[in-house]
Formats: sequence, structure tokens, C-alpha cells
Amino acid sequence: MSGKVGDNLFRASGVVAAVAGGVSWQDVETGATFTAVAGNGYPVNTTSNACTATLPTSAEVGDEIIFTDYLRTWATNNLTLAQGDLKFQGYSDSITEPVYSTNGQSVHIVYMDATQGWVPISDDDVTFETEPNTITYDCVAGGGGNAADGGYNREAGSGGGGFIASNFNGSSGVAYTVTVGGGASGHANGTDSTITGSGLTTITAYGGGFGGNTDGMVGADGGSGGGNWYSAASEGGQGTADQGNDGGASGGSNNWSGGGGGGKGAEGTANDTNGVGGAGEASVITGTTYAAGGNGHRWQGYSYNASGAANTGIGATGIADGGSGIINLKILTADYTGTTTGSPTVTTDGDYTEMKFTGSGSYTA
Repeated sequence: MSGKVGDNLFRASGVVAAVAGGVSWQDVETGATFTAVAGNGYPVNTTSNACTATLPTSAEVGDEIIFTDYLRTWATNNLTLAQGDLKFQGYSDSITEPVYSTNGQSVHIVYMDATQGWVPISDDDVTFETEPNTITYDCVAGGGGNAADGGYNREAGSGGGGFIASNFNGSSGVAYTVTVGGGASGHANGTDSTITGSGLTTITAYGGGFGGNTDGMVGADGGSGGGNWYSAASEGGQGTADQGNDGGASGGSNNWSGGGGGGKGAEGTANDTNGVGGAGEASVITGTTYAAGGNGHRWQGYSYNASGAANTGIGATGIADGGSGIINLKILTADYTGTTTGSPTVTTDGDYTEMKFTGSGSYTA
């Protein structure tokens, strides 16, 4: 499908807009992703799945692209524009990627300059899609802990704390309270971390599960699950969906060893010597890796004990404590009110301000 629109009238969703300069219409896009090219128009069919269109990596003043809801399904499966290195409505971070979610909507964007980047000249109501007051967050719970069983050095790895990374729209004047979970001391799960506020569904990251430490003991469920000890079941403690992964199985009935604790990025492994903890995941806000699982070890003579570092949500390796959690918030500097409690570390980098809470506190939007 192709054809020049030129200076003809483009009609969609009851909106009539002049399309200048000529746009070449492409075949209907139905995939989850595609790369848009300047000068093209794209009918986007999201009947089966949401779609992300990646904008060009470079552009010249006057470049234009049009997207249109082919079957009026964007309210169910949205269209997201991944802006890449260029600004969109003056903002440059991928956190502000515009999402279009109105059935029958059509979006006509034009590249203005390096200051504003891509600007919609028609998106039905020309909504400011980069939504000021969007608060992006990391919510990381405390990692699971472990303790010696009857004086023996036998411990599976503990699970990392649950790790949720997303965003919500802050409401002016509302105080958003953050509670940072502690790492477990002894044979226990880590403590949950939460974000609460009026009109916000409570965000809860669950503490990491402890590892097994007696014959046949299964690791505990948690944000990520703890590993099993010795001849326990084939699966370790269960992780929480979208927060972490399962703990690893034990090393086998002839090898007194423990599975690794689960992490945000991967399950713990089983191994005849010791299970390896699952990998954590890097924050898009700070770049720090959080919520890895702890390693297991063999009984007597093979022990290696290490606590999770503070404010990482890392699970205990061997007989040790889990690392405490952390909550990071990120907001456009233009929307940052400066009203906080709990003494977070506040830094400004370009268009954005970040708040790092290593203990409980609040931010008022």
C-alpha cells in the first residue's frame, strides 16, 4: 500500500487536518514493534497486541510522521512512541515516552528543532503526552536472611527482595509515603517496601524468602524465593510475579548442598557444590543493580557467608543477613516541589530530579 497524500485533507476520528509536504502511506502495522521513517504514514492495528513505534535516530527540521488507529483499538492496546535520542515536546528521557490510548486517534508529529524535538501538530486534542508530574520509581524490598542450623554450616541462598520499577501520575498536594523494608537478620524473610498516597493503589514489593537449612527444607516464598537445602523438592521457594524469581533446587541426596536464592533477573541455580543466586536487575533511575539472590553452600568445610549490602535488597549468602531495600523516585525538575521528609538524597541531572530514600519518608507532589 502506498500513495502520496500531498496537500489533500486527512480525515480521522472526525478531525479534518491539512497534511503538508506529502506523506507516503505504508502497509498496516500489526507487530509489537516497528521503526518509523520520516515522511511516512502508518496505519497501526493493535487488535492483537500493544505496539511501540521507534522514532528516527536523527531528523531534520520539517520531517513529519503520521500514525493512525487502523481499527479503533488503541484504548485496549496502546501505541507508544519510543523517542530514542531526540526530544519529544522538549523532553529527552525515555521515561516520558508518549502513549496514545484513544480509539480512532490519529497523531501527526513534526520535527521542529533540537530544543523541542518532535511536536504533535495534531493528536485529536493535541494532548501534552509527556504528562508533567509523572513520578517514576524503584521499589525494592529487603533481602532474605539465614542462620546456622544447630551449629552446622549448612544454608541455601536466600532470595532477593521484590523489585518493582514503574511510574504513576502524582497529584498536586498529595504526600506519597515511602516505607523502606529492612534486610532479614537470621532465618527470616526480608521486610516489604511500600509506596502509598491518596488515590494511589498501594505499591508493595515483598521481602525476599529465606533459604532452607535443614534436611529436605524448601526455601521460603517471597519477592524472590529462597533456595532449597539437601534433598528437598525439585523447586525452590516461589518468587512473586513481576518482582522476582524462584529459588534453586538442592544439590542432590548425596551432596549436602543448597540451591541459590532467586533474584529479580533470574532464578537461583542448583549445583552439587553450591547453588548460585539469581542475578539482580539494574535500575533505569540510578543504574545500580538491585535484588540479586544469595548463593548456597555445602555442609561444613565449604562455607562462605556474606550479607547483602545495605539498600540493595540482595539476599544472604550462607549464614548471613539480607540487604535492606531502597526506594528511588524520579520527576521532571520543573514539577519537583522540594517538599520531602525522611532526608532522601536529592540530585538533579538535566531535566530530572531524583530522590533516593534509604529509609522511610515522603514526597509531596
